[in-house]
Amino acid sequence: MMKVLISDNLGQIGIQMFQETEGIEVDVITGLSPNELKDIIGAYDALVIRSSTRVTEDLLEAATNLKVVGRAGIGLDNVDIAAATKRGVAVMNTPTGNVITTAEHAIAMMLALSRNIPKGTSTLKQGQWEKKQLQGRELYQKTLGVIGYGKIGAIVADLARGLKMRVIIYDPFVSPDKIVNDGFEAVTLEELYRQSDYITVHVPKLKNTRNLIDKSAFEKMKEGVMLINCARGGIVNEKDLYDAIVSGKAGGAALDVFENEPPVKNPLIDLDQVICTPHLGASTKEAQTNVAVMVAQQIISYLKTHTIINAVNVPSVTGETLEKVGPYITLADQMGTLQAQLISGAPTQVVVEYFGDFKGIDLSPVTTALLKGMLMPMVNEVVNFVNARVLASERGIKITETTSSAHDEYTYLITMKVLTTEGESVVSGTIFGKKATRIVRINTFRLEMIPLGHMALIHNLDVPGSIGEIGTTLGKHNINIGRMQVGQETGGDRNIIFLCTDTPIPDEVVDKLRLLKTVKTVIPLEF
Repeated sequence: MMKVLISDNLGQIGIQMFQETEGIEVDVITGLSPNELKDIIGAYDALVIRSSTRVTEDLLEAATNLKVVGRAGIGLDNVDIAAATKRGVAVMNTPTGNVITTAEHAIAMMLALSRNIPKGTSTLKQGQWEKKQLQGRELYQKTLGVIGYGKIGAIVADLARGLKMRVIIYDPFVSPDKIVNDGFEAVTLEELYRQSDYITVHVPKLKNTRNLIDKSAFEKMKEGVMLINCARGGIVNEKDLYDAIVSGKAGGAALDVFENEPPVKNPLIDLDQVICTPHLGASTKEAQTNVAVMVAQQIISYLKTHTIINAVNVPSVTGETLEKVGPYITLADQMGTLQAQLISGAPTQVVVEYFGDFKGIDLSPVTTALLKGMLMPMVNEVVNFVNARVLASERGIKITETTSSAHDEYTYLITMKVLTTEGESVVSGTIFGKKATRIVRINTFRLEMIPLGHMALIHNLDVPGSIGEIGTTLGKHNINIGRMQVGQETGGDRNIIFLCTDTPIPDEVVDKLRLLKTVKTVIPLEF
């Protein structure tokens, strides 16, 4: 008998599906503390969560029988995916269950903000008739700037078009041709700030999108601009938004998400020009039914037939194939992750070259892993082995695969060339021994890099003392170098250095490295 634990609230239809499946026993126990969950998790084969339960490395160590974690929703911020993968636990989500709901909420918030609906409702219920004070704005022929053109952003753009708004799009990872072919205008971020009457945010919360909209961004915007954020808290700098509203630069904001949730003593909430909801973007009856059904179907299929659906860390292949191709999938994911941090501009084509006798192994999951690793930081949704190719196609990225039976230096080699609107980037990788992944080429540089941990890629002049200066700078800030790998430019005068440090290198230290005379570029990397 397989045992399933549902630790967060789940639609009744999903619970019922588990109850009606022969060979599966389900327990619904919500509101558990981390220690309480840890005490009982060892008895379960599957765990169903939403956003409240945190699946940490500590919990996974106690989950001795756990085979799968299923998230009824998209976001997996509360799951340690790397730790789950290490322990052979599949992590699944339901990526399409609530995209329409979230997009509709953004439009609803924009309308409510424009017509002062929340304040009109509250004052009228208090016996006041403030008709003159609550004059609103029309959306007709106004310009809406959409930051992020993933599934949700695309739906928002389409709905706004139906309201007869002019819609402009900024997404550095989507081909401008794709945006134009969909009937919208592709613009730079600065152009979007300058032209938009309304701005709505639909990007993931990453290092490069944290505080994306800050004081400097508001300075570039129109007077009276309206801001909508139904994506993630922290993308908009809340202090700078407060200052922009108080100064009159911004006309108002509609917020469904906050940097700290629930927001405690947040001055934004006290402003009349701000309307807000408690992270309701995915909270509709239809969406919760959809994700409950999806997560139940996926976990039942996995437990009964080993069928993998919407897993973010396991491809949809048989166990036998996975055993053969698994190391190359790991390598490909790392190569794609590296490319995402190296490239600039929107990807237009990915060329994958396989060298070596792979003995008839199906390499399509490896290509998918390359795409997954590259796309993960670029889109406002979880990328997995099921949707990676679809997401690439939606962004107008052409995929080409070639194979060759031999290579001059390596028994097996994978090369990933990414062409973008601003140039190209080439990364090659191989397997040492049975499972050890290595990056052996980055553009014109040859090296042997272990793609794990907190890293920095440094281009520097190949002159005496250069590497010593870098080490001294890091040492002055108590940053320990765990390992260092150096590669030389073919026919050039530069080195490429990969540093693996015990802790991430702070931005201010990165800036100091960039000031060194022999250093040309510094790119922090995370694997």
